[in-house]
This record gives sequence, C-alpha cells and structure tokens, in this order.
Amino acid sequence: MNDEKGKEPMMVEEGGQRSDHIRETCPQKALKWIKDKHNLLLILTVIGVTLGILIGCLVRLAKPSTDAILLIQFPGEILMRMLKMLILPLIISSIVSGVSQLDAKASGKMGYRALAYYFSTTIIASIIGILLVVAIHPGDPKLRSELSRGVPPKSVSTIDAFLDIIRNLFPENIVQACFAYVKTTYVKKEKPLPLNLAPTSMPSNFTNGTLNSTTTMASTTMTTTLDWLMDNLTMNGTNNTNITDELMTPEMRRKLVYKDGPNIIGLIIFFISFGILLSSMQHKAKVMIDFFWVLNEVIMKMVSIMMWYMPFGIMCLIAGKFLAIDDLSKTAQQLGMYMITVIIGLVIHGCGVLPLLYFIFTRKNPFTFAKGMLQAWLTALGTASSSATLPITFKCLEENNDVDKRVSRFVLPVGATVNMDGTALYEGVATLFIAQMNGINLDVGEIITVSLTATLTSIGAASIPSASLVTMVVILTAVGLPVSDISFIVTVDWLLDRLRTSINVLGDGFGAGIVEHLSRHELAKADAEHAAELEDQERREHLDNHYGEHQGIEETAARGSKSSLNARGNVYPDLNAEAKV
Repeated sequence: MNDEKGKEPMMVEEGGQRSDHIRETCPQKALKWIKDKHNLLLILTVIGVTLGILIGCLVRLAKPSTDAILLIQFPGEILMRMLKMLILPLIISSIVSGVSQLDAKASGKMGYRALAYYFSTTIIASIIGILLVVAIHPGDPKLRSELSRGVPPKSVSTIDAFLDIIRNLFPENIVQACFAYVKTTYVKKEKPLPLNLAPTSMPSNFTNGTLNSTTTMASTTMTTTLDWLMDNLTMNGTNNTNITDELMTPEMRRKLVYKDGPNIIGLIIFFISFGILLSSMQHKAKVMIDFFWVLNEVIMKMVSIMMWYMPFGIMCLIAGKFLAIDDLSKTAQQLGMYMITVIIGLVIHGCGVLPLLYFIFTRKNPFTFAKGMLQAWLTALGTASSSATLPITFKCLEENNDVDKRVSRFVLPVGATVNMDGTALYEGVATLFIAQMNGINLDVGEIITVSLTATLTSIGAASIPSASLVTMVVILTAVGLPVSDISFIVTVDWLLDRLRTSINVLGDGFGAGIVEHLSRHELAKADAEHAAELEDQERREHLDNHYGEHQGIEETAARGSKSSLNARGNVYPDLNAEAKV
C-alpha cells in the first residue's frame, strides 16, 4: 500500500514532465527561441537581406531617378559610417586588452599559429580558384568585343606594391597612421631640352631651356611651342622628329604620398608590441591595462546598441546596389560563367575546406560554430568590408561560440587585415579569366606566380569594398597581362566582393576557434598563474588588514590608557606626576 502511494506521485511527476516536454515541442518553443534577442536579431538580419534583394529587383521596374536611388541607399551609408567610426578604437582596445593578459611567450605562440593558419588557407583558396578556372574555362576571346569597359584602376609596379606593404608595417607617425597610409605614385619629371643652339626669339612659355610647368601636352600653347621648335631649332646630326618624341614622352619618377584611410596593419604591429610590453611590466601597468579593458567593453556595448539598426541598414545597402546596375540581365549573360566559377570556388572553400580544417584540429562540430557566425556573415554580405564587420564578429565569437576574449581580441584584428581567403581565390580566377579572354595560355611557372602573387597581394589588400581591383593590377603586371582588361569585370565586382568578404569573415572566425583550441594549454597556465597571483594578493591584503587592526587596537588601548591616566591625574595629581617621570 505504501509502495503504491509512493509510486503514484512519481507517475504524476513523470506525467508532468511529459506534458512539459510536449509543450516544449509546440510553437511555443519556437516563440521562446525567437524571443531570445540574439536569435531575433539574426532573423531580422535575414529578413533585411531578403527584402533588400526583393526591393532592389522590383523598384528597378519603375526606373527610379539618381536622387531616388541615393535616398534609398542613404540609411545604408549611415550604417557604414557608424561601423567605420568604431573600427579604430575597437582594434586598438581589443589588441592591447587581449595581448596584455598573456605573457610574451604565449602571445608569440598564438601569433605563429594564427599566421600559419592565415597563410595556409589563403594559399589553398588561391589553388582552388586556379583549378576551377582551368577546368571550367569561363574566358572566351569573343567576350572582348561584347563586354563594355568600366574605369580601370591605375597601373602600379609589382615591386612598389610589396615595398608599400613593408613601409606600412612601420609607420613613421603613429597618429598619422590612424587616418592615412603611404602609397607609391609616379609623377612627371621635368627635364631640359637637348638643344645646343640658342634661337633668336622664344615663346613666352620657354625659358632657360625648359618648358614652364604650367604648360600641358594637350594645350594650344604646347602645340605652338612644338611648331616653333620644328621651324626654328636645329641640332647637330639630329632630326627635328627626335626632339618632338623626347618632348612628348616625359620621364616619370617615384613619389611617396599619403592616401586617406587608416593604416590598419601598421597600427596592429604597434599595439601588439605595446600590449606585450604592458604584459611584461605586470603590476606597474595595471592602470593602463584596466583603461584599455574598460574602453573595449564600452565599445562593445556601443556595438550591441548599433546592431539593432543593422537589419534596416543592410536592406538599404543591398537594394541600392541592385538599383545602381545599368543592365542586370545583360551583365549576367555575358559574365555568367565567370561569376559561377568564383561562386563555386567560394562555396567549396567556405563550406568544405574551412569546416574540415576546424574539425581536424578541434574535433568539434564546425557547422554549430558556423551557425554562431551567421550574424557576422550576413553583415559582411551587406557591407562588403571585413573591417566594418569586425565589431559584429567579436560579438558572435565571444557570445555565441564562447571563444576566449584573449584569443578573439588578438586574432580577429590581425585576421581582418591579413586573412583574405576569398580575395585570393577571386584574384586567381580573375587573372586566368583575363588570360583566357585574350587567348593567352599561361604555363605552369606563370600559374604558380599567379598563385603566390595572389596570396601575397591579398594580405596587403585593404579590408574595404573592391580593394582587390587595385591589387589585381600587381598580379596582371607580374605575368604580363593587359591591366586595362580589369575594366571588363568591374560591372560584377559589387556582388562578388560581398561574397568573398563573407568568406573572409568566416575564415577569421574559424581561425580564432582553431587558435583557441591549440592555445588552450597556454591559456590554462595563464589562468592558473593569474589565480595564484590573485590569491597571493588577497592573502597579503588580509595580513595587512589584520596587522592594521592589531596595531589599531594597541593604539586605541594606548590612547585609552593615556586619557584615563590624564583623567585620574585631575583627581590624583601625584600619580600623574609619577607617570610623566
């Protein structure tokens, strides 16, 4: 009887659990999942991307004016400005606060692992792109006559591009590096005319054997000067035609100029060194370390607030880009195979190579990790900038995937600048596509050159929209392909740029997860040392407080004895006199 009474409540309890379980599988469970602010934000971002594509395609039918497109894009422009506003303080505070929590040895190991991962995945991505473009062969010489040219980027020397990367690693002014980076350009060099006979009269713009700098080659004044030279000047043994040729081909010289935009890679190098030195100073640098830690927390709170505006801003960015295309269907027909080749390569790398590497090193489910990165992936799809996505990447890794903050704050800023898997893949495909379009067959050595150059130039590419078009010039120059043909692929770069940037961000996230797993022993050791230091500090404070309390009791007792002695002295003056003696 007692046993039956004892079983009955258990059955009721089990029944209650079953009914609770049934209720959890109902739509209420889905509603509970949606009410979570992280899941709600992800859903809103997905809706924003979808609506952006739909609105862009539908509004195109109404043929909106330029002003209307500008107004549609404007909320997205505000989003980009807010994200860029936070990039610099976030990078500085995150690197210093992360590196300063580790000793130099742990930071060095973590840095080596991160760089090894970045270089390996970038080379793999470049090889995937080259293999696909050779297999699919999207380039057709007939396309040259069909495609319309865009505006090609200016030509740049290969050696100058690599030297500029090294120069930017070591900025001469750290304040200037916050808003400018150095770049090599070419300017015309004035040279005297090779004349040995002085004429009786000269034009007003010709003095001391040189042409004034205000004269341009295409101006009427220059034409007059050349005519005058041809008619009135002679050289011993030299034809007048040689004079004209030398005038019309001015000599160029290199000049270093500063371009607008932060020198991110230089700032990273400086503040990594700064953080390592702070770590070596230990307690002396506690105030400075606390400052950067608090600064980073404040910036992340600002990011959390700004993220609620992001779905609307991304929707406007994508809709505006669709509206800005002149002829969407014609572009898709002409460059369809080229776009498909790039997209297939990005899918293979993002959904195959990166998850496989994560699983091999960590033995964890890569798709669960990728799910936590979905918000950052969608943001990269809308902004087309790794740097602008960086605040969201921090939030996804630290809150969704529980990556150690010391790892994310050290690895992610470096990855946003160095890790460009999607860019390397895109550049390899684009280079061979241009070669195929010109009917040029590259040999094995030239293909290897393309792969290595794409890897190196992608590292130096700025993490801003369409930056790879500039680095493409270096690759084409290295293998002798026409640089002007970049203008053929500009029309579809806006879409491919977003796709490859999303793969770059995904690679940064997987890299942080792998580096954290490989550095788990160093992190655990650092935690144990920090815990021991805290325990030792608390023990010292306890002893100091105990000693202070004991000393305070003695002083109080002494003061009490003295006061009682003085009080007694009023009554017993003889005792007071004896005490003073």
